[in-house]
Amino acid sequence: MTIRTARPDRGQHFRPHIHCLKKLEAIVVEMQDQKSGVKGSEQKLNVTTIPHVIAGKDIIAWITNKMKTTAEEAQAFGTMLVAYGYIYPLQNHKKLVMCNDASLYRFQTPYFWPTQKWVAEDSDYAIYLAKRNIRKKGQLEPYEQAHYNHLHEWLNHKWDFIVMQATEQYKAGKERKKPDRVVFDCQERAYWIVNRPPRRTHSAMDCGPDRLIDPTADEKISFDQYRRMNMFYQQAIMRSKVKSSVSLGALVKYITTYKTHDPFLAPCLPSNPWQTDNDMYWTLNMRRVEVPTKMRVERWSFSLFELLSDLRGRDDFKIFLKKEFSGENLAFWEAAEELKLGTASSMSTKAETIFKTFLAPGAPRWINIDGRTMGMTVKGLEHPHRYVLEAAQTHVFLLMKKDTFFRYLKSPVYKDIQKKALNPAPHNFSSSQLEENARNRSPGIHPIILWQQEEVEKAKAAAASAPVDVKAMMSKIDRKK
Repeated sequence: MTIRTARPDRGQHFRPHIHCLKKLEAIVVEMQDQKSGVKGSEQKLNVTTIPHVIAGKDIIAWITNKMKTTAEEAQAFGTMLVAYGYIYPLQNHKKLVMCNDASLYRFQTPYFWPTQKWVAEDSDYAIYLAKRNIRKKGQLEPYEQAHYNHLHEWLNHKWDFIVMQATEQYKAGKERKKPDRVVFDCQERAYWIVNRPPRRTHSAMDCGPDRLIDPTADEKISFDQYRRMNMFYQQAIMRSKVKSSVSLGALVKYITTYKTHDPFLAPCLPSNPWQTDNDMYWTLNMRRVEVPTKMRVERWSFSLFELLSDLRGRDDFKIFLKKEFSGENLAFWEAAEELKLGTASSMSTKAETIFKTFLAPGAPRWINIDGRTMGMTVKGLEHPHRYVLEAAQTHVFLLMKKDTFFRYLKSPVYKDIQKKALNPAPHNFSSSQLEENARNRSPGIHPIILWQQEEVEKAKAAAASAPVDVKAMMSKIDRKK
């Protein structure tokens, strides 16, 4: 490894990992403590005696005892230490995992720790590969040979310098004692297997592209920036605060309400399709299924937002509103959602249709909103955009939330759907049945087909709910006569 005296500022490159790495280093330093750390011993590797060697099972036992955790969690933590290069395997150097057996490992020297902020540069790696090529007499690993050939082509303009450096380092290494030489070779190889892994393998040191602005650099703040910061802090101090007890109470209430509907906390009924390859769960919970499940119907009662987010619940809510002759509020809310999520080319046409249907004086489905909101909405429709109906939509939503929603929950419509709702029994598949499910796995319905079906149903519903022109109907009857 080429020793450099001037360290470039590489803090930006390792910034995403630095907090995690400092915690790992504290654990590694504690593991190397002579009294309370992992006990090492001398072990023979081929014909060379290597000092301070530790077994994988001893490391996992120490982590389990120190962190009061299970052996599986301790093994995962040990694998993370190996992946970041704080511990390296002596026998299978390409397998960066911690094995819970007698596999041999050593602690990496702090010079090669990631927090030293050395970037694994191409020239350093080329020198290492050239030195290894000299030592192995051209017999490199396949992935090393691929890297060697690529770097030879890429750094051809200074390859003589790279070979000279590699030769000098190889001669200097031969003057060391054999155990020291073997240990240093293992340390250097472990560093490069972490920072230059074989192709198509993941490295724990991978991070995103560098930022254009270094966050660690000193920034000069102008007077105007200080003034804006002062205004921001003053506004933050004056802003009303919520007591922690109130916010925690709301969080507890939310968790209590939704915990039985969270598939991570409660089992899916009848079974989890990702585990059993049985798609009954998806079939029962299709967007416009005829008879919904009890869990789905129960979720509608949580809030009006949950009810309107579910297309099946929205259809049920429409039936109730139709019986109460007050379906114009929901129709306006849906039209505003369609305008918000529709294409830009149809925006003006949709806005004009919404105005004539819901907002114009004498409109067939006129909605009752306050004058201020009406004036602001009508003025905005002169130059329509996606969110021109936001104020009126929010007003209508609050009206439905305060009045219509609670009447719906007490209505026979909701109670009837509660009685009809399905409560599927859990599936208990055996191992052979799971294998059979995997073999008979069928592709689901394509999302485009589902969307086309919904569009057809939506068009039918719009035609059914459209106002009837009595004069046109009478003229048709007269013609037939």
